[in-house]
Amino acid sequence: MEPSMTDPLAADLPRDPDFPAATPALTFDSGGATLLGVLHVPAGRGPHPVVVLLHGFPGNERNFDLAQVLRRAGYASLVFHYRGSWGVGGSWSWGHVLEDAAAVVAGLRDRDIAAAHRLDPRRVMLIGHSLGGFAALMTAAADPSIAAVASVAGFDFGTVSVLCRAEPSQRAAYVKAFADELGPLRGTSGEALVAEMEAAGESWRPAGLAPLLADRPVLLIGTSLDTVTPYDVHHEPVVAAYQAQPVKHLEHHIFPTDHALSDHRVTLARTILGFLARHL
Repeated sequence: MEPSMTDPLAADLPRDPDFPAATPALTFDSGGATLLGVLHVPAGRGPHPVVVLLHGFPGNERNFDLAQVLRRAGYASLVFHYRGSWGVGGSWSWGHVLEDAAAVVAGLRDRDIAAAHRLDPRRVMLIGHSLGGFAALMTAAADPSIAAVASVAGFDFGTVSVLCRAEPSQRAAYVKAFADELGPLRGTSGEALVAEMEAAGESWRPAGLAPLLADRPVLLIGTSLDTVTPYDVHHEPVVAAYQAQPVKHLEHHIFPTDHALSDHRVTLARTILGFLARHL
């Protein structure tokens, strides 16, 4: 089944009694931990293109609204939790997030899983928010078979690591900010998270990924009322780097909204659907 031309934000789609829509729970092994995910499978024989939704830190906004919209448009969509978060075993770290994203992509391409859920392993896309936007770009850069990638209010860990090393007050502010969000996480601390970011340094700067993404569709969305990922720090330099490469299939937007795009969810959904329709 190809993605639907019917507006998935306007009405439900027809049922298919032979190949009904479904919402199975899936698990994935990553680093000895069992990741918990929910797959939103569209109606129809398929095979369906697959969108993996990568949430941020600590994962208060998990983008289930986008998962449902994508399903109504004919895309299978997966939401999952990383190691050490929201009851999943293991310990949380930025590096584990990257490993977990790659493990989930590999799991969705497993022949048995793809066949059981009518998935097209040749068309896997990543859409991430905040930390998830960073992880989506990093994962796509490391895996040339990812068909397309989108970063929404993505966090630039490389740039922030430089700020932390240069300004002790900035470093202390990030240690506190990370520590304040650890409620649903386990096995880490604000100090550990800042130290890990500093150790990775500029290798975690999304702008540097431009050569590895040059031939694929990339969507970058910034948020102008955002105090978590101010667009002049986290969005505009990445756009400039990708334009300079150039990344040939680049789309970029800045929306007047907060970090969670709280009042722009429909605009966000329409932007993502339009991007996928144009490039896939």
